[in-house]
Amino acid sequence: MSRITLDELDQLTREKLPFAAACGIRAERLDSGSVTVRAIYQSQFLRPGGTLSGPLMMALADYAIYAAVLTRLGLVEMAVTSSLNINFLAKAMPGDLIAEAELIKLGKRLAVGSVDIHVAGEPNLVAHATCTYSIPSDIADTI
Repeated sequence: MSRITLDELDQLTREKLPFAAACGIRAERLDSGSVTVRAIYQSQFLRPGGTLSGPLMMALADYAIYAAVLTRLGLVEMAVTSSLNINFLAKAMPGDLIAEAELIKLGKRLAVGSVDIHVAGEPNLVAHATCTYSIPSDIADTI
């Protein structure tokens, strides 16, 4: 069971994560350590050649792992990215992007997760990311 609700995450996004909100990123499913997040299609995120940009996919992956961390820790605003690695696998044609994220490990100081990204309605992945988050020391003692 998730330690944060969709409404709580949506409010946090609107109030504290304006970049994610501006990108049209929102969570659709929250389970303990596992989330589905969507970036609503916006034409300003197209790059030359008519495909969705890498920076949008990186933002989506980062947000998805943050959301997955919060499902286990609750509203911990100061959990922060310490690394993000992304592989772009195929052209992301215009459409909503869907990220499926899962925590691989949640330790006292670090959380590591994996994200698969595809265009809505398309089965093939357009990107795969791994991300590590740093857990604030005051929270680490409660894990």
